[in-house]
Amino acid sequence: MCNPDTSAPDTVYSGALDRIRRVMLVLTVAFPIGAWCFFGWRIALGMLLGCTVAYLNFHWLKSGVEGLADRIVQAGKSQSGKGIVFRFVVRYVLMGLVAYGILTVSPASLYGLFAGLFLPVAAIACEAAYEAYVALARGL
Repeated sequence: MCNPDTSAPDTVYSGALDRIRRVMLVLTVAFPIGAWCFFGWRIALGMLLGCTVAYLNFHWLKSGVEGLADRIVQAGKSQSGKGIVFRFVVRYVLMGLVAYGILTVSPASLYGLFAGLFLPVAAIACEAAYEAYVALARGL
């Protein structure tokens, strides 16, 4: 017989990646607006680019790990090893190109870019706060 108390944490944790992704999208809009209000448009533009790169990095990392897992267990549609490695390399090339472009156009925007690259950290912190709230609310 299934105990409802043991499946509650599984329900909360199963949606964590989707919640993190949604929070990242919200913060991608909110952070540059806040940066614009406090630091100006150049830092806000850098932060928007940093958040965009961080979101793409997160998405590609997630799909790369899923592809690698599919390749290991041979379940469903397997991805080519070259495609997985290519996406891992492209992530860092993209970050480097954006940083170089910002550095040559507006060095002040580089601060915003670096701050925006921490978008996943902020989203994971929001997820941790949500999970702590759910655990306390349910008395787990």
